[in-house]
Parts: sequence; C-alpha cells; structure tokens
Amino acid sequence: MQPARDDALTLSQTLDKLLVGDAVQVELIPEKKGLFLKHVEYQVTSQRFKISVYRRYNDFDVFHEVLLQRFAYRVVPALPPKRMLKGGRDFIEGRRRALARFINLVARHPFFSEDELVKTFLAFSGSDVQSKLRDAYKKTGDEFMTNRVATLAKEYLPADIQAQFSTSRELIRNIHNSFQKLRDRAEKMAERSKENATDLLMFGRELSTLGSDASPLPSLASSQSTWGALRRSLRSLSVEFAALSDKAAQQGRREEDDVVEKLNLFLDLLQSYRDLCERHEKGVLHEHQRALHKYGVMKRQMMSATVQPKEQASVEQLESRIVQQENAIQTMELRNYFSLFCLHQETQLIFVYLPITSHILGAFVNSQVQGHREMGAVWNELEPKLGCLFEEITLQPRRRLLIHTSAFHEGVRTGSRLRFSVRASAVLTAAHI
Repeated sequence: MQPARDDALTLSQTLDKLLVGDAVQVELIPEKKGLFLKHVEYQVTSQRFKISVYRRYNDFDVFHEVLLQRFAYRVVPALPPKRMLKGGRDFIEGRRRALARFINLVARHPFFSEDELVKTFLAFSGSDVQSKLRDAYKKTGDEFMTNRVATLAKEYLPADIQAQFSTSRELIRNIHNSFQKLRDRAEKMAERSKENATDLLMFGRELSTLGSDASPLPSLASSQSTWGALRRSLRSLSVEFAALSDKAAQQGRREEDDVVEKLNLFLDLLQSYRDLCERHEKGVLHEHQRALHKYGVMKRQMMSATVQPKEQASVEQLESRIVQQENAIQTMELRNYFSLFCLHQETQLIFVYLPITSHILGAFVNSQVQGHREMGAVWNELEPKLGCLFEEITLQPRRRLLIHTSAFHEGVRTGSRLRFSVRASAVLTAAHI
C-alpha cells in the first residue's frame, strides 16, 4: 500500500510562518590584545530561545561542518570566508552580515529548527561548544538514519520526479541570475546614496570655507560690496548641507539594511539550493553509479571463476564481497531516493520563500519614500533662507541707489535755492542803483 504523499512529501509552510519561527541577531564584539585586533567574537541572540551566547568564527565553522554532515540532502547555506588578504573593517562587517543571514536561514528551516545541533549552537552557553556539537552529531548520525520515511522515500516520489527536478532546477537557476542582477543594482544605489552624502557634506564645507575668507576686497571691487554680504551669509549654509548629508547617509544605510540584505538572504538560499543539486549529482548519484560499476566487475570475475577452476577459499571470498556490494548498492539506492525526496521538499522551500520578493519591493519603495521625504524637508527649509539671502543682496544696491538719488535731489534743491538767492540779490542791487 502506497503511503499518503501529502503526509510527508508536501511542505505545509508559508513564508510568514518561517519568518516568525526565529529571529537571530549577530552583533560584533571586538576583542583587543595589545594594540592590534587579534580576533573577533559575536554575540548571538535568539528570539526563540531568549538567550545570548558568544561565538567565534571557528564555532560557526564547526557548526556548519556537522550540520552539513547531518543534513547532506538539505539546503545548508555556505559560510563567508574566514579571512581575506585585505580584511579591514568592511570585510569584518560584511562577514558579520553573512553569518547573520546564515544562522537565520538555518534557524528558520523547517527540518533544522528542532534539531539538537541548532538548539546547541543557539542556546548552549558552556565553554566548549565545538565538542558539544560534535558529540551531538555522533549521537544522532545523518538524517537518513533518523528520518522515519528514509527507507520508504521511493514510495512517496511521483513517477516524473526526474522531469520535475530538471524543470525546477532550470527555473530556480534563472530566478537566481535575475536576483543577482537586482542585488547588484540595489548595491549601486546604496553606494550612490553614500557618495551623495559625502558630496553634500563637502559642498557645504566649501561654502563655509568660502564664507570664512576674511581677505579685504580690492579697491576696484569696493563698489561691488554685495560680495561681502554674500560671503558672510555662505557660512550659515553649511549647517543645512550637513543635515542633507546626514539624511543621504541614512538613506544609504536603509537601502543597504532593508533592501540589499533581504536580497542577499534570498540569494544565499538560492545558491545553497544550487549547491545541493550539485551534491546530489556528484555525490549520492555518482557514488551509486560507481558502486554499480564495481558490482559489475565483481560479477564478471565470478563468472570467470566458475569457468576457470580456482581455490575454493578465493571463490568464497569473492562471493562474500559480492554480497557486501549488493547490500551497499541497496543502501545507496535507498539513499538516492531519499536524496530525491529531500530535494523535492527543498524545492518546495524555495518556492515558499519566493513571496519575499514583495517584502523586498516594499522595503525598497518605503526607503525611497522616507529618504526623499526627509531630504525634501531639509531642502524646503533651505529654500526660504536662500530667498532672503538673494533678496537682501538685491536690495542693498537699491538702498545705495536711493541714498544717492536722495542726495542728488537734495543737492539740486539746495543749488536752486542758492541760485534764486543770487539772482534776487542782483535784482535788488540794480533797483537800488
């Protein structure tokens, strides 16, 4: 009787259920010895277990090693490199982010989350977590030894499993390539926001430097004294440009944290799926084919032994080896079907994660709306200040013109009165004569 497929083969998961399964924070705690940074430590805080533990990169490395041994037929995300030749602060921060993505994907995986390895890594606060992890794996072995449907996996698989696998693999490969391009564009946008922040800050500083120049104006420019007033006003503008720079930097961080990181999380999962497909083809499937080839060689040797008389001991030894090889082939066949069974479930997991696209787009739109709104508010505050500045500079020549015009008219009136007085005196003198 064939088992009910929906009971074991189908994943009854949604993205929301996976995301609320756990949220793990990985914070950097640098440890200094002398004047130089010798190694870094991470504070790993699981929301599910409500505990903080301290781990080094080597702890993550051992955890990844035993996790891959325990769940060889599942998507196990890769770890970032331990070090680079030029491993500065950017490398250390990038590695922290990658470790956080790794542990969150593992902690939320429907088949990893309840395993003793994950519980040990996230909750064990003892001094030697690496030995604890290795001991936990030795007690349980790999998933094939503990999964209740491992030896029955063939009965659960659909007849066209290979065709489904090929179609899904090609589709996921295309999705992976597209998301890589999206991530690259998002990284460039975040980088441009950071560069914009630097440019705005330097622009404001140059205005301040220009306004702080106390050099006296030459005599030929003394009549154009609007520059003096303008120069004094430039110093105050650096405050607004510093605020604009801060908003642009915040925008870059939002794009990096809310958009690029979500894209990287999904890309890590997609890459681990592609790695799993390669493990299936180059691992279990290849070993099964090698075992069959070896079995064929043994059978030909046995046929040759029956034709050409040989010692009874050597024939019995060959028969024993053939029986052992048959048992090994049977186990490999069971493992091969179980590998396909797990691969089918992991393919479903990828499709469960696909709606994260809407989360990413929502985060992208929200970051742009918030960033433009905040920067727009600063630009709007700056605009009336520039308007007043231009108005003041424009009015100054007018004021001088009005003063000169008034003086001129006053001079004209004074001259007219003087000329009138002279003429009147002349007339009176002439009449008197």
